[in-house]
Amino acid sequence: MEKKLPKKKKILIIDDEQDITEMLSSFFQSRGYEAITAGSASQALRQVETRPDLILLDINMPGEDGFSLCGKIRDFINCPILFLTARVEDADKVRAFLAGGDDYIVKPFSLLELEARVAAHLRREQRNAASSLVKFTDSLVIDYGRRKVFSSGRELPLAKKDFAIVSLLSQNPRQVFDRERIYERVWGYDAEGSSTVVAEHIRKIRSVFEEYGCKDYIETIWGVGYTWKE
Repeated sequence: MEKKLPKKKKILIIDDEQDITEMLSSFFQSRGYEAITAGSASQALRQVETRPDLILLDINMPGEDGFSLCGKIRDFINCPILFLTARVEDADKVRAFLAGGDDYIVKPFSLLELEARVAAHLRREQRNAASSLVKFTDSLVIDYGRRKVFSSGRELPLAKKDFAIVSLLSQNPRQVFDRERIYERVWGYDAEGSSTVVAEHIRKIRSVFEEYGCKDYIETIWGVGYTWKE
């Protein structure tokens, strides 16, 4: 029987300097890790959806800095976040930890030391078992594990069936679902009722999205059904 290889640990490297991300990506891949990269906050949020096991985050980036980005994702992502920075002031170190960081590594650094710290954090990391899939779309955050939706940090008051519809559509973007299929997936195949209730729930979801300043992510394909816009 063929022995199953252990799953590679995934490291997300966030830095606007391409030579640094390429160097770190190449190094960690050579050490048996899966490495993915992002050069901006928006790219980083998309990559966070892939559920990395650890994040290396540069502080000094154009636009949204590492402190702000860390604070934005920390409530939804449980993996260790290690700051990489040329700053050496104690105030910056304190700010990094207050933002939700787990470690602070000053540039220039030894790759072997960085690898040792990464390995140490991964060995201690027990939070992955409780981590949940999270989707970031503009200011909208969908936490599938806690079954909650947030807009600019505010939780949207969605009923259980409303969240189930959002979950179904958002996890299958661009796929069109007719009312009958949504009803079967959300209410169950043996549910007593009519698929006409789906349209009413879609209206409620759109009303909540509008109230909380979200754009309408649910697109109606007339005569066919509904799909999630990205």
